[in-house]
Amino acid sequence: MRLSIVIPVYNEARTILQVIDRVERASLPEGMFREILVVDDASTDGTSVLLKALGCQGFRLVRHERNQGKSAALRTGIALATGDFLIVQDADLEYDPSCYSRLLMPLLNGEADIVYGTRFGGSRPTANPWWHSLGNRLLTACANGLSGLHLTDMETCYKLFRMESLRSVHLRAERFGFEPEVTLKLARQGRWRFVEVPIPYQRRGYGEGKKIRLRDAFHALGVMFSARFLEGCTLSESSVPDARS
Repeated sequence: MRLSIVIPVYNEARTILQVIDRVERASLPEGMFREILVVDDASTDGTSVLLKALGCQGFRLVRHERNQGKSAALRTGIALATGDFLIVQDADLEYDPSCYSRLLMPLLNGEADIVYGTRFGGSRPTANPWWHSLGNRLLTACANGLSGLHLTDMETCYKLFRMESLRSVHLRAERFGFEPEVTLKLARQGRWRFVEVPIPYQRRGYGEGKKIRLRDAFHALGVMFSARFLEGCTLSESSVPDARS
């Protein structure tokens, strides 16, 4: 069996090499192989130079010719992935790849089709500002109300899917819209089992990275309503952004 790990990257020269190293060293269940797909969304800070210097050893590198946003980078990675399962890995150091085996267990045990790593299921997340936590919980509550799910952390990066579930939806959201879009569209189908697993989380500040802001929260709400009431559910080749290997 194979796990596809999709890493969307934009201006993460400070952390990307450490992230790839951790992903490559993360333990997986016996007999499982990893496929690492790094999608550079037209970085301008030297990230591309660092990645090319590695010679793509142990991972596949795809570069967007122009910046299109995290959701577009994820669509590119999903379209190229060949694994039985797929997980999203941010290119910073907030999420720990040592969690992969823990997240995979409900899938391998036949208990779930989709696993979200919740930052609110165990110990308290690292020093989140109150407005950030409140916004996350409000968006999660809205997603639950529209989908009938009972999630605690819809906006988490760590989302692990059976590949056939991702192949069943048409993804088209921009910026940070992937999280609500994929959640609502998969939930609307009514045939995929969602489970949450607690994960550790090391938050970095606004000065260190790209955070969801107020306008992104309003955009997420729009994506939710569109995904719940307006759009179809079939993935097509036209949904894959232009990219270069």
